Amino acid sequence: MALEVVHRLAGWRLVWLEVELVAEDVEVLASARASAVDLARRDLEPATLAEVPMVAAMRRLFREAGTDPTRYRPSSEALLRRVLKGEALPAIHPLVDVNNCLSIALAVPCCVMAEGSIEGPVTLRRGEAGERMDSLRGPFELEGKPLLADRLGPFGTPITDSRRVAVQAATRRARMVAYLPATAMAERVMEAYARLELERVAHAAVVATSGP
Repeated sequence: MALEVVHRLAGWRLVWLEVELVAEDVEVLASARASAVDLARRDLEPATLAEVPMVAAMRRLFREAGTDPTRYRPSSEALLRRVLKGEALPAIHPLVDVNNCLSIALAVPCCVMAEGSIEGPVTLRRGEAGERMDSLRGPFELEGKPLLADRLGPFGTPITDSRRVAVQAATRRARMVAYLPATAMAERVMEAYARLELERVAHAAVVATSGP
């Protein structure tokens, strides 16, 4: 299904995927998570994570939107820091696991949204004064934060997402978005997907790329 995306924040590129779950095999999912963690621990160090080009670029975009990235970390950086400290990447839901693996491999925030949970067009913009979202963390203030909104209002940020779009136990199809700096090549998303063999878990296809 075509997706119309309007950008009101400069410097971002969004890559949208449609994903469909094909395997719930525990071993396949564990292998995908282990591959993502091994990749991160092989190439990254906690002390220098902020200097990694992709991490630094996301921090810069947060600041430009009005958000302190050391107070509200990009979800990818928060996830990477936990993994690099030795924490395991937990099994949550196969589609969430795929999303988290992709986020770790790319070092950028990724969001997974249950099929049918958003109503386009979608706008990438800065949160306005007084805006809030019922997020996976609870009530979340949106002022000055980069966010995605549809006809029903804000549904996601590269920090946390809305309960409205969260996948449920029975969810088998979803949309996924990778938040990239505009300087990054969109092709990196599917390259990372293939490198981690995530197709063994969920088939994916790019349905839109928005931004410069």
